[in-house]
Amino acid sequence: MRPLIEQTEAIASLFKAMGHDGRLTILCHLRSGEKNVSELEALLSSRQAIVSQQLARLRMEGLVVARREGQTIHYRLADARVAAILDLLARHARVGMLDALDAKESRG
Repeated sequence: MRPLIEQTEAIASLFKAMGHDGRLTILCHLRSGEKNVSELEALLSSRQAIVSQQLARLRMEGLVVARREGQTIHYRLADARVAAILDLLARHARVGMLDALDAKESRG
């Protein structure tokens, strides 16, 4: 593994991607499982074009992956490390954001 000092540019890019509230909210929603663009639109109360633009950036950074099923594209977190980063951020910020999102989604 490369020393941390040699990875600062990549880490900064990761934090820039996660530093946008819309993208971070998408990641938090995907933490509970795969979602399609329409589901994310509804959860974010946002237009499809905006959600798709944010998802494209998250894909570019390797934070989410997509799978196509007919006309529908489903997104999920790229791997468990992304969920671990979200958990660490939530613990650091001392907020129950992820639990609140999980509860909201479970209520439907």
